[in-house]
Amino acid sequence: MATATGSPKRRLAWLLGRNTEQRAERLLQRAGLRTLDRNWRCKGGELDLVMEDGDTLVFVEVRRRSRRDRASAAESVDWRKRRRLVHAARRYLQTRSREPACRFDVVTVDGPKGDEVLRWIRGAFDASDIH
Repeated sequence: MATATGSPKRRLAWLLGRNTEQRAERLLQRAGLRTLDRNWRCKGGELDLVMEDGDTLVFVEVRRRSRRDRASAAESVDWRKRRRLVHAARRYLQTRSREPACRFDVVTVDGPKGDEVLRWIRGAFDASDIH
């Protein structure tokens, strides 16, 4: 299991991120998705969650934004982030014997602790949009 090192502020951010990913995973599991991998890494990218939704492989990005004076969690998944996610997904698919239907979802948490809004965006973007 990976852990954060460094300053207390960095450790707190890591713990908050881990908690957010666990909440997102539970939300998706309650909806019937099955977890295959967590925090899958390759050179050039990382996949927060890899899940199955029936016959569809789902790559899930989890984003959190506590401050409302900045871009929302969904807005933070910009073209650069999408490009890294598609790259990592393609690398992940190389580890599989067959290439199933795939989807990119985003789970967002916006707002300060205690006043958070959790949202699941199915099919948030498409790999064909990435060059």
